[in-house]
Amino acid sequence: MSVVKTEHVLVVPTALFHDVGHFQGFCSDTEKYLKPLLSSDQLSYQPRQVMERDPSFKQLIPYVIFQYMDQGSGKQIFQYTRGKGQGEARLHAKLSIGIGGHISSLDASHEQADSYTAGMQRELAEEVKIDTAFDQQCVGLINDDETEVGKVHLGVVHVFTVAEPRVQANEDEIIKAGFRPVSELRRELPRMESWSSICFEALFE
Repeated sequence: MSVVKTEHVLVVPTALFHDVGHFQGFCSDTEKYLKPLLSSDQLSYQPRQVMERDPSFKQLIPYVIFQYMDQGSGKQIFQYTRGKGQGEARLHAKLSIGIGGHISSLDASHEQADSYTAGMQRELAEEVKIDTAFDQQCVGLINDDETEVGKVHLGVVHVFTVAEPRVQANEDEIIKAGFRPVSELRRELPRMESWSSICFEALFE
């Protein structure tokens, strides 16, 4: 009989997030949150299956947005539709502009900030192929307590500005992927997952 391994993911107590400063939606003050959260001795790795239903913890999620400046159509954003095989069933068929996922205990190192970076790089390598130079910047955080998914996650938003629009899906469940002009995506807001709509309105409107 095969043994199913339980995935353990990096979490922070929701109470600690509230102590630093609760917000709803998007917050650009990364310095206020990242250092106290990533250096906290209250960080831990807990079973993902349990954490998905426990709002007393927030799972830390790097959320990477790729943007490209096209001389003809202006700013374009990488977008895709989530297939049914992706891990979070509550997001299936939603339009997304963010790539990312959980920080696993397999990413763990002595320094939590290093674990976070390692987890982000692993998730990117699993989900997309980046065949271009890019600059990256951490631009904010997302908290959405108005959805069941959002209640148990805290997003850290990174914008990768690519030199060429050469980012491709690396998973079968990332479908209809590619860069689209901001003007087109504005019409898709009702179809976006909540984090994507929050980021789009905060960063591109």
